[in-house]
Amino acid sequence: MPAGPRFALASEGAPASFTPMSDSRPIKRAAIVFAGGPAPGANSVIAAATMAFRRNGREVIGFHNGYSNLIEYDPSTRPLVAEQDYFVFQDHHLRGLRNARGILVGTARANPGKRVRSPADMTDPERTRPLQQVYQGLIDLEVDALVSIGGDDTLRTANCLYEYQKHLPPEARRVRIAHVPKTIDNDYRGIDFTFGFFTAVDFMAKELLNLRADALATKSYFIAETMGRKTGWLAYGVAIAGEAHMVVGVEDIEGDLAIQEQVTAEDGSTRSETRLSLEALADRVVDLVLTREKRGKRYGTIVLAEGLAEVLPQSFLDGIPRDEHGHVSLGRVDIGRLVAELAGERFFKRTGRRVKFTGVQLGYESRCAAPHAFDVMLGSQLGLGAYRALVDRELDGHMVSVTGQLELQYVPFGELVDAETLNTGVRYLRTGSDFHRLARQLETRIVRS
Repeated sequence: MPAGPRFALASEGAPASFTPMSDSRPIKRAAIVFAGGPAPGANSVIAAATMAFRRNGREVIGFHNGYSNLIEYDPSTRPLVAEQDYFVFQDHHLRGLRNARGILVGTARANPGKRVRSPADMTDPERTRPLQQVYQGLIDLEVDALVSIGGDDTLRTANCLYEYQKHLPPEARRVRIAHVPKTIDNDYRGIDFTFGFFTAVDFMAKELLNLRADALATKSYFIAETMGRKTGWLAYGVAIAGEAHMVVGVEDIEGDLAIQEQVTAEDGSTRSETRLSLEALADRVVDLVLTREKRGKRYGTIVLAEGLAEVLPQSFLDGIPRDEHGHVSLGRVDIGRLVAELAGERFFKRTGRRVKFTGVQLGYESRCAAPHAFDVMLGSQLGLGAYRALVDRELDGHMVSVTGQLELQYVPFGELVDAETLNTGVRYLRTGSDFHRLARQLETRIVRS
């Protein structure tokens, strides 16, 4: 997969190079919204951002459950109700919050920018109606700035809301927006590591080590599917820390693992797409087992990125439900179990013997694990960075990032979102990179007979 472009980041210490908003009123009230799946360290972001605003005389409100209440807002028929739809942060909300599990404000996958497919849609009242309801809800609650926390789809939503406001009359109030990147998958462009990634890796690596001990005791193999919808960062991290004997991510679909399939689009056109060859993957697993047997080892663990399910041949995906963003429900596919069954069949066909393969899904139990110190520090710096972006630097439409020793950086939405499709890009794990080669060096080197 191609590597993402380099970004011209604005560092915290560098002189500001931005165009102030036409509505440059001081921020008196900020709001926080968290959307998408949970991630360890979420409350660190929320706590640090809230403390910064409140210590400087500004009020902060938290919206419950992402955009799900804002998107339904109507001043006449569906007003926003305090404590039910949102709350005003007080001292007691922040006590011990930085290290707390879960997400204080809750989360949801409601997507107010879903109907907007191109810049032209920004002038379509029907397509922008959910954005208009969110905007109006913020304005009616006297919100001057929004801290958006979430994954790539949430970044897309933040950008849509930012772009929507550009089409408002000049005299209309504006809500400044700063976005904090969140995903345990670590596939975000514009930042080296996302908060929650290392906690999730450690949590699942410990589970994998338990499976390794089980495999050794029972002379069997576990095929563990880890979270990682689009990339292999999480799978590779778990494999390295958990001492797996093989790891396969989405980026590894090349050579014998790749097949070409004709796919029909909604408009009736067809295109060729690269898909995963399950047979080749199962054979690679069998080759691993045979290689280890030659060395007197009759056990092992294999890690697969769940995103491999997204690129299965279409026959395996027919009838599988999709979420708000059109993503396949990966939990319903269970690719670890699928590969385990197929590998068992292929092993018997090639050897006439049976080996026990067990598919296991890992991931959901890590999303609200107690955050590690690094994720607490990273999340806290990103939360503080949101305040500094909005207040100190008067930025709008920027994502908060860090580099090196948690040095703050700010990336314009325009460098992260495609100008024509308004979609966000994905940072793939580059095959041949030092991180990728590390896992390859540590796993079992297969010798095919």
